[in-house]
Amino acid sequence: MKTAIQTYFYKTTSAAPLAVFRIGFGLMMLYSIIRFWAHGWVQKLYIEPQLHFSYYGFEWVKPLGNYTYLIFVICGVAALFVALGFKYRISMLVFFLSFTYIELMDKTTYLNHYYFISALSFLLIFLPAARYFSLDNPVFARRTEPDEVKPVKMPTPQIPKWTLDSIKLLLGIVYFYAGLAKINSDWLVKAMPLKIWLPSKYDIPLLGDLMQQEWVHYAFSWSGMLYDLFIPFLLLYKRTRIWAFIAVVIFHVMTRVLFPIGMFPFVMIVSALVFFDAGVHERIIGFLRRILLPLKKLVVPLEFKLSKVKVRKPNSNNPLEIKYKKFIIPILAVFFSIQILLPWRYLTYPEELFWTEEGYRFSWRVMLMEKMGSAQFKIIDGNGASFYIDNSDFLTSFQEKQMSHQPDFILEYAHFLGDHYKEQGYENVQVYVDSYVALNGRLSRPYVDKSVDLYQVKESFQHKDWILPFNDEIKGL
Repeated sequence: MKTAIQTYFYKTTSAAPLAVFRIGFGLMMLYSIIRFWAHGWVQKLYIEPQLHFSYYGFEWVKPLGNYTYLIFVICGVAALFVALGFKYRISMLVFFLSFTYIELMDKTTYLNHYYFISALSFLLIFLPAARYFSLDNPVFARRTEPDEVKPVKMPTPQIPKWTLDSIKLLLGIVYFYAGLAKINSDWLVKAMPLKIWLPSKYDIPLLGDLMQQEWVHYAFSWSGMLYDLFIPFLLLYKRTRIWAFIAVVIFHVMTRVLFPIGMFPFVMIVSALVFFDAGVHERIIGFLRRILLPLKKLVVPLEFKLSKVKVRKPNSNNPLEIKYKKFIIPILAVFFSIQILLPWRYLTYPEELFWTEEGYRFSWRVMLMEKMGSAQFKIIDGNGASFYIDNSDFLTSFQEKQMSHQPDFILEYAHFLGDHYKEQGYENVQVYVDSYVALNGRLSRPYVDKSVDLYQVKESFQHKDWILPFNDEIKGL
């Protein structure tokens, strides 16, 4: 067993798939940053709000006023450098830090695909993605004639096979856990929440009428579960790979048409290319070469004399390679252990996951809930005077919507209100909330024990016993 593992870690493969993945990832991240800025979301989400909801343990991560734009500039430039393969490891590290900082500034904007990008960018820091077709390792040669710039056929550099497999493993975890999460009675037996969402898509050309049919809601629910569970295995198997990729394209194009989830569908489509053999990626790189070559001004920085080309190959006897493996592999082993175990942490809490959301985030539970709520906060001071809060005085409409049905948001907002009125001169401030939540088509019901002074409750990883019982059951994982 030990010998088989050691043998695996010495296997090599073409660097072309990792090079294509790096280029696609970098360009999509650059476009995402530009798109986010162009829609005015930096101002709307990070600069205008009075309160920014923080992740527990990361309260120190806050927007920097107008300097927040600088973080986005740094992130965008780093993404471009990643695509070009320029100072790759530094660029990838900067991208990971800046993107993750943006993600942590306000959990109101939490999405599974933001977490996926952070996890993937962390992984890419340790992979040799710039070994081929990059500014760090150029791929063009200049002939003796100064007016001719033509590509030169060279052997493709080799990389450790496990580096490519690590990306496949992360994608497999995302898909498989998303499929497991859909094995529950609301999703499969009640077709919830698709039964709520799909009828609202009546205006989609050709598909609008179909979205009203109940059988379509069930078909989407069951096919979505089966797709997530089996697609990574179908992509791994060569005979089914092309059909699996077609399914990836259809599935993610459909989700993009039906739901406003940004760049995530395109990220997953491009990422699925990593499962294809090196020949496919060589053709993609050949296509990119043909695009770049006529643009001589862009090609000049990539030119070099063939005599200076050094094709790097992993060498099991190279002390640097051995040191690299001893350092990197344990880090990635811990990383993947976290990815595998973290989604199961909800089992340590006693109540229904969808109701309390304790252990819900960072577990690849994608679009499983339609949850709406209302929360009216009451302030009482030491003299017995009391008054109710107009949430719009402190929160944007988007923040209020997110806060109204998520317990950690409710608790943080209660502390914000308590601190605010304490600073205003009120003494012995108490904060109570009258909250109601509706989950996946059920009638609205009381959510928080309104006799509990939330200002005295501290955030922690412990169960929030001030959340009222669900009094219903959702069977499944």
